Amino acid sequence: MTVRSAIIPTLRYEDAPAAIDFLCAAFGFERRAVHADPEDLRTIHHAQLALDGNMIMLSSVRESPYASAAPMLTARQAGGCTMASYIVLEDVDGHAAQAKAAGADIFMPPEDQDYGGRVYSCRDPERNVWSFGSYDPWAKGSG
Repeated sequence: MTVRSAIIPTLRYEDAPAAIDFLCAAFGFERRAVHADPEDLRTIHHAQLALDGNMIMLSSVRESPYASAAPMLTARQAGGCTMASYIVLEDVDGHAAQAKAAGADIFMPPEDQDYGGRVYSCRDPERNVWSFGSYDPWAKGSG
């Protein structure tokens, strides 16, 4: 599937290098670009991760004019989920097993939905919420 993302979720992580490793191992993202601070490689100024033609962007928690003006918080800083992402894929059960093996906190195991498709939901190590399902709202006859 080739899609050009027009809406790109952006996240902040306390340990962005570990988050990148986790997101690639658990969810199948691929590194498209990772821009680390040249003086502190643990600080990621900007990263782009791709999955089936879609993208997320992320950075380390750090002061910036945008982060201050927004203001941007991590899920931990906010005391809970601030936004959840839903990603369409075919093999929900296989993906859930891969995510669990990589350390994802599966809080809703794979199950069939009344509206169609199968879905599971989990948290990454920094408590961001992710849902993966076979229901495709863009498919003909959906909605």
